[in-house]
Amino acid sequence: MKIHRFTFNPFQTNCYICHDGDEAVLIDPSCHTRAEQQAVVDYLERNGLRLRHLLLTHGHIDHIFGCRFFSEYAGKGFWMHRADVPFLEQAEAQGQFFGVPVEAPPPPEGFLDEGDTITFGQTTWTVLHTPGHSPGSISFYDEKHKLVIVGDVLFQGSIGRTDLPGGSLPVLMQSIFQKLVPLGDDTRVYPGHGPETTIGRERRHNPFLTGAFPL
Repeated sequence: MKIHRFTFNPFQTNCYICHDGDEAVLIDPSCHTRAEQQAVVDYLERNGLRLRHLLLTHGHIDHIFGCRFFSEYAGKGFWMHRADVPFLEQAEAQGQFFGVPVEAPPPPEGFLDEGDTITFGQTTWTVLHTPGHSPGSISFYDEKHKLVIVGDVLFQGSIGRTDLPGGSLPVLMQSIFQKLVPLGDDTRVYPGHGPETTIGRERRHNPFLTGAFPL
């Protein structure tokens, strides 16, 4: 299983293409311009990939810019947690608030929750409900390859902001300590912004996890 990270839009948001064999998963289409959308299409076509699943870690605007484009490209909708649907429904208002245009995304195709599984090629992921940054934030855990794709829950050296609607610092910390930390120190973490890290590195050095940052 291979992971390719793109970083797009004024918010520098990560978009991931994960593929096993000729089947691929697109997570968080943060591509804001036609050139950014085309970069993802070029990667898919260059590697002979077909999109098996379209997934969202959560519904904040910087993660959903390309939803309409890729729903039309793939002929299918995105899957997400039900609690973040209001963010999709308010996408244009989010765009106005942040001063960036956004195409209204189509309704999700379906919903994911704790314990659901996603399969492509020979790879199977487990869905973890990890709220706090948003009510419907989810993470995708790959036990075989020891990695987790977390959206804006945990970053290298930091955590997701909790001052947006539906955010909660206590809930976010509970998600991190109850859902992510138990995955083990050697589990690689692929966040929604910034470089990848590991659970061990964050457990030892992230000031929000070590108590060095006064919450």
